[in-house]
Amino acid sequence: MGITRGSVSNALADVDALGLTVYKVHGRGYRLMTPVQWLARERIIGQLGRQAARFDIEILDQTGSTNTDMLDRAMRGARSGSVLAAESQTQGRGRRGRDWHSSPGGALTFSILWRFDQGAGFLSGLSLVVGIALARVLRKHGAADVKLKWPNDLLWQHLKLAGILIELAGDVMGPTVAVIGIGINLRLPDSVKARIDQPVVDLATIGVEEDRNVLFAAILSGLDLVLAQFSAEGFAPFREEWDRLHAYQDKIVRVRMPDRSEIEGRVSGAGEDGALMLNTRSGLRKFYGGELSLRGAV
Repeated sequence: MGITRGSVSNALADVDALGLTVYKVHGRGYRLMTPVQWLARERIIGQLGRQAARFDIEILDQTGSTNTDMLDRAMRGARSGSVLAAESQTQGRGRRGRDWHSSPGGALTFSILWRFDQGAGFLSGLSLVVGIALARVLRKHGAADVKLKWPNDLLWQHLKLAGILIELAGDVMGPTVAVIGIGINLRLPDSVKARIDQPVVDLATIGVEEDRNVLFAAILSGLDLVLAQFSAEGFAPFREEWDRLHAYQDKIVRVRMPDRSEIEGRVSGAGEDGALMLNTRSGLRKFYGGELSLRGAV
């Protein structure tokens, strides 16, 4: 490329901050420990087949937050089925204000826009059915022990594998725009894990080494089917499947409320509207928000 070795070294000085591990071989140069497998729109569309017409897919090298970008596009009239993926997010967001950390090629981070005729009340179980769609696909691709955690996490042996962040806009009675943000850990280097404030796992650790484009297409296909059914029938048809997949079903848990108070009880399941049903000392209670943890967990 007509540049000095010193220029190459300077260019790579901050690469660790991206979560990439580069090996230096004296006298020969540099190489990545694990090659980056980039997302390719044409490959994803090819994998989707006839379902490709259901989506408008765009892939960015870097952005602040795909959810923020997609909300802006929704307000400007983007159609249902619009998908925005990013190889890197500088302001990736998780639930309850947490940051989402990943490295280039080490995750699937994307947002999908879906338009519903119903109001926000109807969509209270949306994050749960999105979790079901993801669990179905990941289990099919080799992550057999994947479980769900109410209301929007996927776990493997109680370690976080994926997260869902849903943001809504629209009228109380409908229609409603839902921006569904999804992050799935594919391969997390130690430098990225060190920045995450909870125990996590990635698909590579589980033994799943799937092509990112193939996996992405399978997830979009699964979401298309589940969201279409949810739009027509609500959460009720998914209720039994969700209970079977819930990692905390029939377990004693604590629910931490936004005011930091805690309520303890045994998980009874999900209601027909997606609420968490908890048997407490004062009887059966329903929760639509809060942070769920096993009793005794830190």
